[in-house]
Amino acid sequence: MTVTLADVAERAQVSPATVSRVLNGNYPVAAATRERVLRAVDELDYVLNGPASALAAATSDLVGILVNDIADPFFGIMAGAVQSELGGPGARAGGERMAVVCNTGGSPERELTYLTLLQRQRAAAVVITGGALENPEHLAALGGKLRRLRDAGTRVVLCGRPPMPDTGAVALTFDNRGGGQRLTEHLLGLGHRRVAYIAGPEDRTTTRHRLEGHRAALAALGVPDDPALVLHGPYDRRSGYDATLELLRRDPGITAVVAANDTVALGACAALRDRGVTIPGAVSVAGFDDLPFSVDAVPALTTVRLPLQSAGARAGRIAVGRDPEPPGGIATIQGELMVRGSTGAAA
Repeated sequence: MTVTLADVAERAQVSPATVSRVLNGNYPVAAATRERVLRAVDELDYVLNGPASALAAATSDLVGILVNDIADPFFGIMAGAVQSELGGPGARAGGERMAVVCNTGGSPERELTYLTLLQRQRAAAVVITGGALENPEHLAALGGKLRRLRDAGTRVVLCGRPPMPDTGAVALTFDNRGGGQRLTEHLLGLGHRRVAYIAGPEDRTTTRHRLEGHRAALAALGVPDDPALVLHGPYDRRSGYDATLELLRRDPGITAVVAANDTVALGACAALRDRGVTIPGAVSVAGFDDLPFSVDAVPALTTVRLPLQSAGARAGRIAVGRDPEPPGGIATIQGELMVRGSTGAAA
């Protein structure tokens, strides 16, 4: 049975006029109401009828860029690099495509909402950055959304995410496992054996893959993996600070701290300084990503450099058809170990 606009209105508990305003974007609607309408659209798989449906397979010059947190340099660098590649032949308005950066805040519901909006706007391309949420229900919903975008003629590129088979999305995925393994191997090579690990959120692919690399390095040298020395938290400075204090309480004998990313590592360094612990004399600290501030930290931060700028630029070129897709639609991008002053030999 065909789903109508009235069916969507009934599911969302709003008027048909409100549904129309949300889908056409031609009148202000409260954010909570908009999300309720778009959720109903997704649940009912509503498709516009009549002339609008004839346009559904067309594409505009709009490119959507989804990020978890635009204030985080990890996402800001990639989003800026994608946008820098959106000009060139094929665009209708002065050779440029319009980029819309969609800040999900890490919310799976908002991620789907933005994809719905981009589908309704017949986006030419969508680039989704950063790790994925490891939730089967969300992944199933996301896969369905990506297939609908593909069928409508929208190119989808995953930048820094694992592949999503059978969706038509191109994946430029970072080798987080390999980078995590090389980082811990570096510390073990310096004689460290009590290595604490401050991981990111437990439900994110990036967190799991980096932690798997860390554990693989420990296992290769027969170093025990102590669960008490692994803490999870957000990818922010406060998480690094608080986790480091807790790790010192649990085991004052730790000689190294590996952080989920560079921002978390800076929090760890601050906590150690506040406790009078020297870096790297007493405790070495390492991060991940090589964000711009890492080399200017005191001491400069040992980390794994991910080529965020070049990966984002490549994603942008693929999104607008200026670069070919990688073989099989998947490319794995390696990180580079950057050894700096924050790590040294175990005391």
